[in-house]
Amino acid sequence: MKTPVSTNAPPEVGAALQRLRLARGLTLEDLSRIAGVSKSMLSQIEREKANPTIAITWRLANALGVQIGELLATAERETETIRVIDAHEIPTLPGHHAGYVLRILGPLELASKYEWYELTLAPGGELASQGHDPGAQEHLTLLHGSVEVEVGTDKKKVKLGSTARYPGDQQHIIRNVGKTEAKAVLVVIHR
Repeated sequence: MKTPVSTNAPPEVGAALQRLRLARGLTLEDLSRIAGVSKSMLSQIEREKANPTIAITWRLANALGVQIGELLATAERETETIRVIDAHEIPTLPGHHAGYVLRILGPLELASKYEWYELTLAPGGELASQGHDPGAQEHLTLLHGSVEVEVGTDKKKVKLGSTARYPGDQQHIIRNVGKTEAKAVLVVIHR
C-alpha cells in the first residue's frame, strides 16, 4: 500500500511578504534595515527563490507588525475594523550600547511621513542622531525622568510632561541627565 503524498504546496511566503511590504510603502532596503535581513535575501524570498528560516520569518513578521501566520497565509485576510498589536509584536530598535531602547509605535506604512516611538533611556543613556531629511521636525514629550535635548550648540532640559520641538534635520542628541530611567514619546515629522 502506498503512503499518500501531500499535494499541498508550501506557503508562498514571498507573495505575502511583498504584499505586506508594499502595503506599508517600504522598499526592500527599508525592510532590510528594520528586520536585520539582507536585501538580497529579501529579494530571493519575494521571488520564491529562497525559503526563509523560522527565525527570519519571525523577524520579518515583527518588522512588518504582523503575526507570523500572516506571512505563512496564502490568502489575503479580511481587513479588521480594530487591530490590536500586542507588546511583543511591536518592532524595537535596541541601542543598549548607548543606553536606549526605541519601540516603533507608528505603522511602518506612514514612516516616510510620520514616525512615533516610545524612547526609554537608562541613566546617562543617550540617543544621538544625524540630521534626517531636510525640513524634518521632532517632538519629544517627557513621560518620566529627566532629559535634555541638544541641537548644535543649544541644550535645553525638558520638564516632566513638557514637549520639546526642534529641527530633526540637524545632528541632535536626547540625553538622560537624571539618576533614574527616563521615558518619552518621540514623534518625527518628515516634510
